[in-house]
Amino acid sequence: MARHPAAAPLGVLTAGAAGAGYLYVTDPHESGHLLPRCPFRLVTGFLCPACGGTRMTYDLMHGHYEAAWLDNRLLLLASPFALALLLRWTLEGLRGRRWRPSLSRPAQAAILLTAAAWTLTRNLF
Repeated sequence: MARHPAAAPLGVLTAGAAGAGYLYVTDPHESGHLLPRCPFRLVTGFLCPACGGTRMTYDLMHGHYEAAWLDNRLLLLASPFALALLLRWTLEGLRGRRWRPSLSRPAQAAILLTAAAWTLTRNLF
C-alpha cells in the first residue's frame, strides 16, 4: 500500500514540533536534561558541524539572537535553506506530488568542504 506523498513531511513536521515544544521548556545550556548528545563529540572530543544546534534553536525560540549566533554560526546561516526545503517538500506532498531535492556534484562537494572547514575552524581557533 502506497503512502500519501504528504505523509513523510507531515511526520517530520509533527516530530519537529514535539521536539521544539520540549526544547522550549528545557534549557540545553544547563545539564541534567533528556537531550541527545553529539555522537561525534562523544567519540572524538571535537565539535561537529552541527554541535551547538540544540542550544542555537533554544536561543532562537527565546529571542536570544546573539547567543544563537555564538552557538553555531554556520548552522544558523544554513537554517533558512533547510526550512525552505522542508516547506517545499511539505507543499508538494500536500499537492499529491512526490518531491526530492537534487544537488549537483559540485554543490554536494561545496557543502561537504564547507562543513569540514567549519569543523576545523571551530576546533582549532
